[in-house]
Amino acid sequence: MTARQATVWTFISTTVALFMVVLDNLVVSTAIPVIRVDLGASLEELEWTVNAYTLTFAAFLLTGAALGDRFGRRRMFMIGIGIFTVASAAAALAPSADWLIAARALQGIGGAIVTPLTLTLLSAAVPASRRGAALGVWSGVAGLAVASGPLVGGAVVEGLSWQWIFWLNVPIGVLLLPVAMRLQESYGPDKALDLPGLGLAGAGLVGLVWGLVNGQGHGWTSPEILGALAVGGALLAAFVVWERRTDEPMLPMRFFANRAFSAANAASLFMYFGMFGSIFLLTQFFQTAQGYSPLEAGLRVLPWTAMPMIVAPLSGALSDRIGGRPLIAIGLALQAIGLAWIAAVSTATVGYGSLVGPFIVSGIGMGMFFAPVANVVLSAVRPVEEGKASGANNAIREVGGVLGVAVLASIFARYGGYESPATFNDGLVPAIWVGAIVVALGAASAVLIPRRNRPAEVAVHEPELVPQPEAA
Repeated sequence: MTARQATVWTFISTTVALFMVVLDNLVVSTAIPVIRVDLGASLEELEWTVNAYTLTFAAFLLTGAALGDRFGRRRMFMIGIGIFTVASAAAALAPSADWLIAARALQGIGGAIVTPLTLTLLSAAVPASRRGAALGVWSGVAGLAVASGPLVGGAVVEGLSWQWIFWLNVPIGVLLLPVAMRLQESYGPDKALDLPGLGLAGAGLVGLVWGLVNGQGHGWTSPEILGALAVGGALLAAFVVWERRTDEPMLPMRFFANRAFSAANAASLFMYFGMFGSIFLLTQFFQTAQGYSPLEAGLRVLPWTAMPMIVAPLSGALSDRIGGRPLIAIGLALQAIGLAWIAAVSTATVGYGSLVGPFIVSGIGMGMFFAPVANVVLSAVRPVEEGKASGANNAIREVGGVLGVAVLASIFARYGGYESPATFNDGLVPAIWVGAIVVALGAASAVLIPRRNRPAEVAVHEPELVPQPEAA
């Protein structure tokens, strides 16, 4: 196989896998009102149908990258696809909300193995001089999946049933496996598995998110909630201490000494907080408050979610020339303006024409963010550490999504509810305002990114990884 052919097969397998995994972040959003009725799910259970996926996704991302380094990136890429495919079938067969939540958690584990390897495999397959453009295409595919999520979910739910949003993954996963077989096997230099770090991070995130999701129902001052938040915070603090002391950390704390890495990841956390939390509520708003079908709701969100498909490739290529800081900062500022605009005009009977403008502004901002932030993060570390850096960035932004859904849903429940269109809007407006403020904090974080992403002392004379034959 020629180098060009290898690049083509790598591009096909990684982008299709990325599309499938990212699609499932939002494909459930337009199905939530139907799932609520069909399975008799509570608001907390609805949150967990989203958060079970994003939480395990975030917790296992760094380990997914480490598994690829140790056992082979192609091998683990295929295993991740297999887990994701089986879990999708289990979700489609779910007879209850608890079953669906468990299947979604397993999907998240499979997605966590696949996602960082798509970026590592693709980054290694293209020359460094064209990495920004390649990441732009990668981000464009992710943007297409984000755009397609609410629309595909709505179309499938309306035309078939909500179970088919998961059945669709099965043939894609089955077809991906023989394509992935064509990839060359490669290994990373760091073959250690940081299992204590994984346990501390995973348990800490579960405790924190459980407390946030159930706070409204149990009472924010109840012993269960205060205990969960305290234990979750303590475990995450212990994770940081462990990562600083262990010889083989899955997330080297020294990464955060690099201002570009820290600022880009802070921006990612805040951006996903506002985006996921807002979409979780807005797709329900169109159905619950305004009476649209799932497909009609997905179509109405499209001006927002489709823009990254157009903007992300352009911003990726532009980031090679002007750097990521201005694109990320302006993009998040636009996203914040769009959310604030939505909150300012929203009423139970607001006309769709009043929402198109803020949706487009938010979508342009989101598209300006994706590729440059990936380029900044990868450029902030040595080439041999790109797998860990990619896993860290993906994990942090997924944590942002989990927290966004949990916090904004709690604000929604505090001020509104599902009783009527008016009460739904009463909860929606303050939640979206909070989302806008948090995304604005992300824009402020992006301003701290330096002009030059990779310091000369980090980049020089670092050997590139070379494919190695698969062990017998």
